[in-house]
Amino acid sequence: MTLSPKITLIATDPSRLDPAAVDQLRASTRYEGIERVVGLPDLHVGAGIAVGAAFWSPDRIWPHLVGGDIGCGIGLWELGSPLRKFRLGSVERKLHGLDEPWSGDSLTAVTDAGLPANLAGPAFGTIGGGNHFVEFQRIEEVVDRDRFEALNLQADRVWMMVHSGSRGLGQAVLQAHKTEPVGEGMLAASPAGQAYLAEHDQAMAWAVLNRRIIAHRFCEAIGAEGRCVLDVCHNCVTPHLGGWLHRKGAAPADRGLVAIPGSRGDFSYLVEPLDAGDDRALSSLAHGAGRRWSRSDAHARLSARFRVADLQRTALGSHVICEDRRLIYEEAPQAYKDIQRVVADLEDAGLVRVIARLRPLLSYKTRAGS
Repeated sequence: MTLSPKITLIATDPSRLDPAAVDQLRASTRYEGIERVVGLPDLHVGAGIAVGAAFWSPDRIWPHLVGGDIGCGIGLWELGSPLRKFRLGSVERKLHGLDEPWSGDSLTAVTDAGLPANLAGPAFGTIGGGNHFVEFQRIEEVVDRDRFEALNLQADRVWMMVHSGSRGLGQAVLQAHKTEPVGEGMLAASPAGQAYLAEHDQAMAWAVLNRRIIAHRFCEAIGAEGRCVLDVCHNCVTPHLGGWLHRKGAAPADRGLVAIPGSRGDFSYLVEPLDAGDDRALSSLAHGAGRRWSRSDAHARLSARFRVADLQRTALGSHVICEDRRLIYEEAPQAYKDIQRVVADLEDAGLVRVIARLRPLLSYKTRAGS
């Protein structure tokens, strides 16, 4: 629905969206040069700016509309391992040391990707905290079999989803290029704008490479090989329709297949964007379920009701490795919206076709002491 001349909400029932997040969208339209804003079905309140949104300007950019985790996104791998050989307990025992710095040749990996050597720091090849994760999955349902087979995908394989970003690099870029007041932004063509875009693009490339190294480490740990089916970024600014499109927690609809994860206790969806023709969603899609509760609210609500051990198993029978006692409450499935409803809203809007639904088997966030 069109909320105002500048704001479009992609939601079958907009009343389900958090009014505070919608207010954040309204506030962003008062920035000089913002001409269009889209709120997606996973819209929720962020730190000063709504998450699950896209913002377009003909000539200006705002570093804080991208945020500090530049290039944060999802990579999805189809593993060579047949599902019938996946042993949950065995895999869980093998996942150790993965929060530590990668023992591989970081310098060569970074420089071969055309990035500066100083970006080969200890965070390279690690997941990070917050809502980042690696999850082993299985195909629960092939919804569009013709398309699934045309893409040469295999339903009898183990799948692996990697959600991570640019770690401290993106935050450093944001801090170096903050504008005051934040709503003023900068002209993209100005020296300041060009300097930010150059460092933004490096952080984007680093985040994509980081997900590949993370995937390599996890495959190596369990003795598997895999092929990357997709990799999409959720936090970025890119050229669009002659101007600049900022995505804050929004998946691109113009880069091929997209994976939309639920919470760590719910299904994820493999979807294919459809050409809506009118660009009403600014070529953007929901990037996940979206938070229902803030981190502090989730901890307060759940820590009194559940033991840590209760949250290490999910209603779908999957396991969660998260040995940070606070984080496991903050990231519990109950803290997130219903992913089925989010995806249904995208379908109802004619923005995606669902190709397959994936069931979590084992989610990895962090081991104690790492």
